[in-house]
Amino acid sequence: MLNTNLKHLENETEINKVLEENENVMICCGRMGPMCIPVYKVMEVLQPKYPHVTFRDLEFDISAADFIKQLPECVSFMGLPFTVYFKKSVVVEATISIQSMDQVVAILDREFGDTPDPS
Repeated sequence: MLNTNLKHLENETEINKVLEENENVMICCGRMGPMCIPVYKVMEVLQPKYPHVTFRDLEFDISAADFIKQLPECVSFMGLPFTVYFKKSVVVEATISIQSMDQVVAILDREFGDTPDPS
């Protein structure tokens, strides 16, 4: 299990449930490595500021991660983490590698609307 303050996805049933029950979902699939940890930290900071987005992490080395790895948007990725943004269970953006706060905020605002919390 990943050592983050995010809720973890551990199997495909949990992934499907999160996607079915939430309109806007960001999943970061990775390890506790130098390219992944900064993305988890960004997600932890943004989570309370974007209550209309569900933030989850997923360990890259478990079988449930195959769901993310096999997405058409991710099959050519060659690095970690894979970060996928879903709107109504449809992939609207997928990124690879480290992402800055500004990069993640730009995607969240573009795909899911600006944060209602100005703080």
